Amino acid sequence: MEYYIYIKSFHVIAFMSWMAMLFYLPRLFVYHVEHGDKKEFRDVAAIQEEKLYKFIGLPAFWATLLSGTAMLVLDPALLKDGWLHVKLLVLLFLIAYSFSLGYYKNQLKNGTCKRSGKFFRAYNEAPTLLSIVIIVCAVTKEFHPYFAIFMVALFAFICFMIMRKKR
Repeated sequence: MEYYIYIKSFHVIAFMSWMAMLFYLPRLFVYHVEHGDKKEFRDVAAIQEEKLYKFIGLPAFWATLLSGTAMLVLDPALLKDGWLHVKLLVLLFLIAYSFSLGYYKNQLKNGTCKRSGKFFRAYNEAPTLLSIVIIVCAVTKEFHPYFAIFMVALFAFICFMIMRKKR
């Protein structure tokens, strides 16, 4: 347990690094799609996307996962807390989202992606809202269903505003 606080600190740092990739990669996808007519731009975007995913995102993901697992091994009593179950459930969504970015990265690289810039703008909101739930659970050590309903409604509103047609 004497190393727990250091592992926890590393976990937070790794999570921040992973989130940096989750926030920025879909933004690169927006630019990639919206400037698809410029081959030079697409080539540079594909290189940036690959490096961000492979050299920042994946190592930070694994560091987050391993340090979080180490914390649970050192303090298994955490598994009795309901907030942690919510955090772990939301983490599963964040992991799926992370790997979906790899899927879209490959589609963009191969020229087979049919998604629009608007889609990626809306898709870019998911990690923010998921990370808010994770952080609130971790800091407050509790979970309120009304908070989850509010976050889902906020996400739906933001996506609606992004996807609506401008006049």
